[in-house]
Amino acid sequence: MSTPIPLDAVFAATRDEGRAALVGYLPAGFPSVADSIRAAQVMVENGCDIVEVGLPYTDPLMDGPVIQSAATQALEGGVHTADVFRVVRAVTDAGGVAVVMTYWNPVLRYGIRRFAEELKAAGGAGLITPDLVPDEADEWIAVADELGLAKIFLVAPSSTLARVAATTANCSGFVYAASVMGVTGARTSVGDAAKGLVERTKAATDLPVCVGLGVSTAEQAREIGRYADGVIVGSALVKTLLDTDPERGLAALAEATKELSDGVRR
Repeated sequence: MSTPIPLDAVFAATRDEGRAALVGYLPAGFPSVADSIRAAQVMVENGCDIVEVGLPYTDPLMDGPVIQSAATQALEGGVHTADVFRVVRAVTDAGGVAVVMTYWNPVLRYGIRRFAEELKAAGGAGLITPDLVPDEADEWIAVADELGLAKIFLVAPSSTLARVAATTANCSGFVYAASVMGVTGARTSVGDAAKGLVERTKAATDLPVCVGLGVSTAEQAREIGRYADGVIVGSALVKTLLDTDPERGLAALAEATKELSDGVRR
């Protein structure tokens, strides 16, 4: 087993290289548990600095059609929370850094401390909680701080300056800046809201700020990488694995990851 790399070290390294970090999302258990483990390794091997491992959920309020379809397939295949930690461990063993992204209800059902301890044991660096605000996260914040796990909350274009300040004050690792209002999904352009949101967020915190929701091309990754510390890509990577042939899907995933990696490195 490899020693987990801290998120701070990832962003320090990318800053030294004069670029943004590439953060790639993949739901655990899609297309199958074994294939998601291989896919996570492929993402690391082709330039993903951080892999965001999704916990499939039955009521994904933020997820667009591609990720909903992938999550449904994973759930129908019988994915369990323990499988999420298997994917996290695979990322770490491949030399990458993993965080888990999950809606809050599955963590509550599993048990906050139990979830945190198993995430830590698997080598995970932290947790992204899109539907949990710091005001309602006292127990999670306490356990995460005790175990040294990053608490990654979201800010959005609609966030007031006061909300940005309150959210970032409770974050660690990095801040997730949702570039657009609405659900996830590849878009032809990310829009000007992302840059303004990053500027407002950076005025409130010294933490790295990563932009997600809608990034799909190497050019978009390059553009966002000019002002953000990290570029988060989900649907554009997940859709490569919708191919019914797993080997073709993994090859397409490798190519897409490499193109995005080249984008943040230009």
